[in-house]
Amino acid sequence: QVQLAESGGGSVQSGGSLRLSCAASGSIISINAMGWYRQAPGKQRELVATTTSAGTIDYADFVKGRFTISRDNAKNTVSLQMNNLKVEDTAVYYCNVDVTSWRDGWRHTADYWGQGAQVTVSS
Repeated sequence: QVQLAESGGGSVQSGGSLRLSCAASGSIISINAMGWYRQAPGKQRELVATTTSAGTIDYADFVKGRFTISRDNAKNTVSLQMNNLKVEDTAVYYCNVDVTSWRDGWRHTADYWGQGAQVTVSS
């Protein structure tokens, strides 16, 4: 079993900063991709940023230059530093981790989602 625990988020005024963190735990063999998605009310979940085990990083155009994703492979964590936040960044942010773990004695690869963290930006 793999568990994800998100922390961070909250409320901030436009132009402010917040940081999200996500820690994976359990019978982990390796963590492949790690990323952040968000879902605003009435909208579909969308990709914010991802990072692979090889170090490749991708950002959605709407956060480039403002958000920074980072991962600590030793601690199985991924973080998202969000600067210069805008009202339109308001959403629930979810971490997503592609993990190879032990399940019943076998290697098992699957995606896991965090519980979500509310980010609210006011004008």
